[in-house]
Amino acid sequence: MALRGCLTLFLILLSGIVYAQKTTVLLSTSVITPVTEINTTSSPTHSTHASTTTATITTIHTNVTTGAPTTSSHNTTNSTTDAPTTTIHNTTNSTTEAPTTEHTNATTAPTTTPTPTTPPVLNPTVGNYSVRHFANSSACLLAKMGLQFSFKTSVNASLQTINLDPNVTTASGTCGSGDNNSSLMLKSEKITVQFVFTNVSQKFHLHALMLSIDLGNEGIFNESNTNLSLWEASVGSSYMCKKEQSYKISDKLTINTFELQVQPFAVQKDTFSTAEDCLADEPDNFIVPIAVGIALAVLVVIVLLAYLIGRKRSQTTGYEQFD
Repeated sequence: MALRGCLTLFLILLSGIVYAQKTTVLLSTSVITPVTEINTTSSPTHSTHASTTTATITTIHTNVTTGAPTTSSHNTTNSTTDAPTTTIHNTTNSTTEAPTTEHTNATTAPTTTPTPTTPPVLNPTVGNYSVRHFANSSACLLAKMGLQFSFKTSVNASLQTINLDPNVTTASGTCGSGDNNSSLMLKSEKITVQFVFTNVSQKFHLHALMLSIDLGNEGIFNESNTNLSLWEASVGSSYMCKKEQSYKISDKLTINTFELQVQPFAVQKDTFSTAEDCLADEPDNFIVPIAVGIALAVLVVIVLLAYLIGRKRSQTTGYEQFD
């Protein structure tokens, strides 16, 4: 039995050895197929084009040694990273910039011609005028004044002002005719003005005024008033008003006088007679009103004091009678 068992064991071992050799031969003659894993990663870049491929090859070699039922497995992993040759083309785009041309638009502001402003009219020059019956006779009318005329060619027109220049003005007129009128006409290059004085009950005054002004291309301005009552004084005297005075002749005409003095009647020896001043030249007299005011104030104070004293005495007398 023992022998039989040993023989059986020997046969089994022999069979195993034979089987192992066959297996070794088969494995030795077989083609080892490597398993290759290729991982490819592409990373795109905006300006630089580069492709990087990483290949990982894993080869499994199995070696069987004959003679022992032991199998050794060698796992050999060859990681080969083949860095592909990457040609990087750096393309430099050279852009030739066109020269920048700056256009300066010089805007020339339109030349504006300033509207000429009318200079203020100064006070007129004072002139001396006279009227004579004959060339070598004494004067029968005397006048001294500076004249300024403010007028409108129409009601809605702008106001214009012009002075009478005595240096280019001639005087003419009449004296004490049968209708008790005297006149004075003053004429310059552009202006003609006539004053008419009348004598009523030994009082004279300016009765009428006629004015004509040559405006060139605008025509001629004419205005008059025959119902005036100005510059009144007694016959044999002169009328004087040194301060500037303004007289409204009509809705279109106003005259301004400066250092006015006229005597249309009874002139003696080419000189003005005693002047009757206008109200504007009369001195302001505040003495009388002030004196009256002071007197009234003193009177009020006296009355008030008398009242207070009398009241106090009456109260004192009442107390004594009560005691």
